[in-house]
Amino acid sequence: MVEQVAQMVVHGEAWTVKDLFVLPNEYVYWSIQIVMYPYMTGLVAGAFVLSSLYHVFGVEKLKQIARFALVFSFALLPVAMLPLLLHLMQPFRGIHVLMTPHFTSAISAFGIVFMTYACIVGAEIWFVYREFIVDSIHRLKGLPSLSVFGRLLLLVYKVISLGATDTSREALESDHKAVKFLAGLGIPVACFLHGYAGFIFGSVKANALWMTPLMPVIFICSAIVSGIALCIISYYIFMEMRKWAAKRGKNILLPDAMAHGSSAVDYEHLRSVQDHEVKMTSRYLLIFMTLAITLELLDMIFRGYTAVKSWDALRMVIYEHDFVKIFIMQYAIGNALPFILLLIPGVTVRRAALASILVLFGVLMMRWNVVIGGQAFSLTFNGFMHYQLPIIPHNFETFKEGLGGAMLVIATPFVLFYFLNMIFPAFMESKEH
Repeated sequence: MVEQVAQMVVHGEAWTVKDLFVLPNEYVYWSIQIVMYPYMTGLVAGAFVLSSLYHVFGVEKLKQIARFALVFSFALLPVAMLPLLLHLMQPFRGIHVLMTPHFTSAISAFGIVFMTYACIVGAEIWFVYREFIVDSIHRLKGLPSLSVFGRLLLLVYKVISLGATDTSREALESDHKAVKFLAGLGIPVACFLHGYAGFIFGSVKANALWMTPLMPVIFICSAIVSGIALCIISYYIFMEMRKWAAKRGKNILLPDAMAHGSSAVDYEHLRSVQDHEVKMTSRYLLIFMTLAITLELLDMIFRGYTAVKSWDALRMVIYEHDFVKIFIMQYAIGNALPFILLLIPGVTVRRAALASILVLFGVLMMRWNVVIGGQAFSLTFNGFMHYQLPIIPHNFETFKEGLGGAMLVIATPFVLFYFLNMIFPAFMESKEH
């Protein structure tokens, strides 16, 4: 126990700069990985909500990007716990959260919700792609010869088909009903998955910045916003890659084309689909942004109006020490600017993509200001601590708790999506099916 405490002190000393009257044992213990944790779980929940707009509410105009959002959400799912595992000093104990449920523990509740959500998303993908899986098995079996990759793909499809090869009209209608049920069930579970992160912060009575009942709701709304924004920019980039490949006849460079031998898709068709899906999704992004910005401003106004005992310290943090991070980076660049870009009539694909990048930056700064800003002021209310993000690591600790660790977390879901797209083509259209 003494060794763990000593490690925690060293852990915090590596990037904490103290100012004025700070207690000797106070450091910024929760660093960039704890910022990335609610950020990544929010992306998971937001992407799933976007896919559910089509499957549950029948928004036909989002049909193509909904399939992409569902597969991308599944790629994001394993990364949700990666920041915690990188942050823990004993990461091999992290599995205990999933294996030993405890219903009075918030951390254990996350494990239960996480596993439930993973099962829901996995089952929904299975029902969505079941017909495609069966068709792929027949197609691969009908080929005169198979490469090593083709035999491996056939084996994967045989395993995940679970022996369900019925593709009659009645079976497909049952699949559609199951997808709608799972998508509807997954919405509250996805919101609870990320609302739990806001609950963890909002229930800390010892921290004046975190103690607010609006924290879970704010986290959920910003999660939906960030997930939709990530799907827009990712869909835009991937479609640009597909357009480039189609224009030059190099579809073999795409993972799904490499796996299934898809024929070249017309460039103009891809451009039309991209233009339609991105513009339609940006409208829903604007709606959820309005709700998220309203709640954040309401929380700020409520704090200033009630002016509790700790308000003087909070005011110093909000209006002086973190003024640029909160009002310039988060509210101006991350909220107001993209809101205006989406509000101006005649939204273009590039403008929507730019607004999505700014939204992702704004939500990241919101997580930063909550996690890092909440630890900025000392318990004495007379001192402050500044977090310096390790850019160039000099050991493994400063790597995983620095810029390198954050970039690792960000890049991992795209690598997973590359391989998932080989099995479950996220850009598959009805005529390709």
